[in-house]
Amino acid sequence: MSVTGGLVPAVSGTPGATTAHRRRRTTRSRDGRAALGFLAPWLIGMACLTLGPMAYSLYLSFTRYDLLSSPHWVGAQNFTQMFSDPRFLSAAQVTAVYVVVSVPVVLVVSMLVALLLNSGIRFITAYRALIYLPSLLGASVAIATLWRQIFGADGLLNNALHSAGVEHGSWIGDPRTSLLVIITLNAWAFGSTMIIFLAGLRQVPRDQHEAAMVDGAGRLRRFRSITLPHLSPLVFFSLLLDTVHAFQAFTSAYVVSGGDGGPADSTLFYTLYVYQQGFTQLNMGYASAMAWLLVVVLAVFTGLLFLTARFWVHYGDR
Repeated sequence: MSVTGGLVPAVSGTPGATTAHRRRRTTRSRDGRAALGFLAPWLIGMACLTLGPMAYSLYLSFTRYDLLSSPHWVGAQNFTQMFSDPRFLSAAQVTAVYVVVSVPVVLVVSMLVALLLNSGIRFITAYRALIYLPSLLGASVAIATLWRQIFGADGLLNNALHSAGVEHGSWIGDPRTSLLVIITLNAWAFGSTMIIFLAGLRQVPRDQHEAAMVDGAGRLRRFRSITLPHLSPLVFFSLLLDTVHAFQAFTSAYVVSGGDGGPADSTLFYTLYVYQQGFTQLNMGYASAMAWLLVVVLAVFTGLLFLTARFWVHYGDR
């Protein structure tokens, strides 16, 4: 055993080492209890307000429940009933069209506006604020109500068209254009996605663009070969987030259609039909089954998106 300065260092098994180990263990235990105490409100809220209701709704999806009497177990009847329900199939089709059209529109418009704002035009800060403002309002009840007034039979749009000698009926009362009104409302609030792309454009290396320009690459080629690969993680993030939000769209469809999904179920979104079944027709078991089917669809979409991401999402360290 070596002696330094007349002191014998503590080794494993000695009383000094055992005491230090106990102190460290006591400190870790005290820190763990403190952390658990700080997390307790969130954990209790998560269990009582999220996990508990989710588990109960999963149980209700296998029952017939009208909110007034006790649930009656019916097995998978609610799930099999969906595929013979014409309104369910119509709601699924309307939602699919909305997602397939509105999400790419938001991504493309956001990208184009971000590229424009990144070009160094004057009063750039004011433009950013004005373009981002609709995202703060979003598809709120007030904005959806305003949209209903704009695209109604006697709305601002038809008044402007009438001044130009063009006559058109209600845009929200026509099954051919009613869904387009809601898609336009969703695309109008593209500011949050635009801000994400604009922040990503500021991180694209300028020297790569300069080298490509020296090699004779045009603007479109530079965008495809340099800008877009650097933005691909943000495109992935925005695509995932906007798609999930599109599947869950409710407020705009409810307000614009007056809550019935009309005309001719052309704005009957999936979530709106879930609401009608659960709270209008008091068929909570069927509504719970529909809600859980939506959870499964979103999980499958998310999984497929992550599986395909390795083929088109490029990170800086690869």
